[in-house]
Formats: sequence, C-alpha cells, structure tokens
Amino acid sequence: MNKFRLFVFTPLLVFSALGIGFLMGNHSVEKPEVSQDSKMSADKISSIVDFIEKNYVDTVDVEKLTDRSIHDMLQNLDPHSSYIPASRLKEVNEGMRGNFGGVGIRFLIHDDTLVATHVLPQSPAEMAGLKSGDRIIMVDDQDLLDVELDNKFVQDHLKGLQGTDVRLKIVRHGEGTFEAKVTRGTIPISSINCGIMLSDEVGFIKLSEFSATSYYDFKTAIRKLRRKGMKKLIFDIRGNGGGYLGVATKIIDEFLESNKMIVYTQGRKSKKESYYSTAVGELKDIELVILIDSYSASASEIVSGACQDNDRGTIMGRRTFGKGLVQEQIELKDGSAMRLTVARYYTPTGRSIQRPYGDSIEYHEDALKRYENGEFYRPDSSIFKNAPKFETPEGKIVYGGGGITPDIFLPFDSTNRSMFITELRIASAFNHWAFKLMDAKRDYWKDFESFDRDFQVTDQVYNDFINYAVNDLGVERDEYGIKHSKRLIKMYLKAEVARHLFTENEYFQVIEREDSDVKSALQYLDEGRLTILGKTFKK
Repeated sequence: MNKFRLFVFTPLLVFSALGIGFLMGNHSVEKPEVSQDSKMSADKISSIVDFIEKNYVDTVDVEKLTDRSIHDMLQNLDPHSSYIPASRLKEVNEGMRGNFGGVGIRFLIHDDTLVATHVLPQSPAEMAGLKSGDRIIMVDDQDLLDVELDNKFVQDHLKGLQGTDVRLKIVRHGEGTFEAKVTRGTIPISSINCGIMLSDEVGFIKLSEFSATSYYDFKTAIRKLRRKGMKKLIFDIRGNGGGYLGVATKIIDEFLESNKMIVYTQGRKSKKESYYSTAVGELKDIELVILIDSYSASASEIVSGACQDNDRGTIMGRRTFGKGLVQEQIELKDGSAMRLTVARYYTPTGRSIQRPYGDSIEYHEDALKRYENGEFYRPDSSIFKNAPKFETPEGKIVYGGGGITPDIFLPFDSTNRSMFITELRIASAFNHWAFKLMDAKRDYWKDFESFDRDFQVTDQVYNDFINYAVNDLGVERDEYGIKHSKRLIKMYLKAEVARHLFTENEYFQVIEREDSDVKSALQYLDEGRLTILGKTFKK
C-alpha cells in the first residue's frame, strides 16, 4: 500500500472499527414469546459456557468469553448490529446524548504535564477560577508526577457525576501554585464544528454527527447566520457517520415544503413508519448545497437522499458510504447493551441506500476499492449498470443500492497531501506546537479578525515547527513531505493556533476557506455555474 493510500484511508479504518453510520430510531418492534427453538439454543450456549468454565485447561474469564460470543453473533447478522460491553456503554451514550458530566476543560498532555488548553465559558472550571494554559499537577490526592498520564487517566479522574467535587492543584504561568475545588456540571458537546458566513449571502454549517442536541445546535447556528444576511447555505455533512433518525428528520424538515415525504422505515417485525415534513421549517427559501463524501453515512444519507428525491437543493461531492439499516439499542441487565438492526430505511422515491453485505463481500474495504478504481477522482458509471432506477418528481433519475450519488461530482483534492502530514497528526505535532507557541501569548489577540489578518506562518516559523516535530516529538524527517506539503502544513498550523486562541469554529474557518469542495460549492451558489472535469453545471 503506497503512502498516499495510507493517508487517505486511515480515517475510514477508524470509522469502520467503530461501526460507522449507525442509525437509531423508535420503532414498534413486535416482541413475540420466546420460541422453543430459542430456548433450546440458549440452553445450549449456557451449557457450553458452563462446561468450558469447569473443564478448560486454563482459567477462563467467563464474562469476557460471553461478551465475545455475543459480539460475534451480532456481527454475523449484518455489519452494523453490535454489542456494547458495560465498560463502554457510558462513553458511547455520552457521545450521542450531547453532554457529559465533567469540569469543562479541553486538555493536552504536553511534556508529561496535564495542561488546560481551553476552559469553556461558564463551565465549572471557569467558575472555580481556572484559565487556559493552567498546568494541573494534582487531582484529589493523586500527584500526577507519580503516574503515567494518558487520556483515559485524565478522563477517568476529571469526568464524573454532576454535583460531585474534584480538588485540583494548579501551576499558572507567572503566578505560582494554587488549589481549586471544582464542582462537576453538565458539559455540552456541540455537533456544529463550524457556522460562518463565507460571503455576504452564503452561510456555511458543518455538522459532525446527529446527536440528541444536534437539532438545537443547528437551529442556533442558522439563526445566527440569518441575522448576518444568509440567503444561501452550504451544509457540510462530509465525514458525518450518522446518529438519531428523529434528529435527522427534524433537520430535513427545515428545508422542505410541508407534507413532503422525508423517509420511511420497514422491517420484518417492525411496521412501516413514514416521516413527512411540516410547515415549521425556516430554510424553505434558502438556496442549498449539501456536501457529502464516502464517510457520510446513515442519517447523513437520509438528509441528502430526502433533499435529492424532493428536488431540493444540489448534492455535491462523492458517493456516500451506503448504510441503510436502522438499529434499536437494547440495554441489558448487566449494564451492557446491543444495537440490533430492526428495519431498513428508504428515501422518498423508495430507494434503499444500503450496500450489499455478506460472507463473500469485504464490506469495510469498500472505500479502499473506490480509491483503487479511481472513484475518488471521477464518477464510476459501472455502479449504475445493475442498480435499481428511481425518478424524482421533476424527472431526475436517481439510483439505489449503494449510497447517495451526488448531483455534481467533485474529485477528491489530493494536492499537497502526503504521509508526512499523517505522521505529524499521529504525533499531535500541530497541537503541541500551537500550545507551546501560544502559552505566553494567548492574550495578545483579542479577536479572530485581527489574528487572521496579522498572524502568518512564515518560512522561519515553518522550519522551527519541522525541527520541533522531528527533534522533540520524534517524527521521522521526510524531505519530500516537508517540501510537497508545505502549503497544507502551514494552513494546519495557523488553524491549530486559532483553535488554541479561540474555538473550534475559528479552526474550521481557516480550514474551510482552502477546501476545494467548499470553494466549488461557493462558486456554484455565487456564480450560478460550475465546470468540473470538463462538464459545466448550471443552476
């Protein structure tokens, strides 16, 4: 596998391992009495586990063996049914709930020291007097010099139930050491990475997931942008792996006229449920572009598929992941849970977006195959050969059976990319360098506008960063990557400094204006036409 391919697919391998694109909904699933066959199978499994525990040559962890058996059983059903052990369920639920119990800091383990890179506004940490840049050297009675710090240790000790206290000992630059008692609170997790105006009329929103709070986050963002004059919107759901069905339907409702079908679900034991738009949406008059890619899955495909099937807006990017299975989460008595596929979802024209799966199909290798056959850089017409065809109300032909195909294909931009950037990311080099650079200067810039205007990553700064990454962090020097990826690395450096000084929003503000997909969408909305791969598209 060449270096570029590794760079492209590292994120997908992570998503695959986590079960990309789950979709959760509320369904009326029939719960029949346990059949005699099921009872016999359960007795068989119980007997086998009992026999292994009593007679196996070595000591057996029965709980671990049972968990593994359940995991394998569900994995053999389909790629998205899954088992969540009790030890992970809280963490998994936190991500989708949109909040967690904690103190309200973002942290970095820098030079073997726990530092608060950000203290969230109005958080328990801020109310207790913490500031960005503080070093935490003791948590309760645990001296952090005596432990091997890692992210899990920090999360285990700083996260906790709302209302509980944690005592911290802190070193502040130029002020010495002090102690603070922090009462944990509910810390929100926004699913909006970025909400900005790209021009006088074009707004941009990037949504990372469809969590319990995503609809509120989305409404808050669009209202801010409308007050700034937004008349057109680029809605970026690239890399968004899914989430709650109900949240996705509410967001789509903002775009559609009333009484338009959004999606329907149906399964062997779950009744058909159809979802329709209402009259409440605020964005019916907004010109719309939705950006998708091969990491957009599940709820992201519901959003893009519903808009495409209702001839609403323009879908741009690359073919989506292809996940059309709905999971119900069933929590078990021991604190674990399983996510069981109970239905399939269908777009308004009747398309199933689910890709084929089974024993003979390398399901999670699909994105790699797309790269190898060139689909990242040009549309692959072969996928439509045997795909079922459907027609939208305005006569547009759309296809089922393998993700959402965009109205306008945008080739993946590999310019300036290299394995060297991946190595820098693995070493958290951008993050460490930005903290080190800004540690004593974080009050220098009061607003993003002045920072954006005045802060430049000069060649001297760039060379200092490369030397720091190689000499201090152990990144292998790569002369090709250092030269080839210079423009991109400089951009990431400025973006990371912006994140340390301000918020995630400013980080993405630096990133997105250099994004080729975003530039194409902006050109299409502003000029009404776009030429890609020799083909011209007009509004």
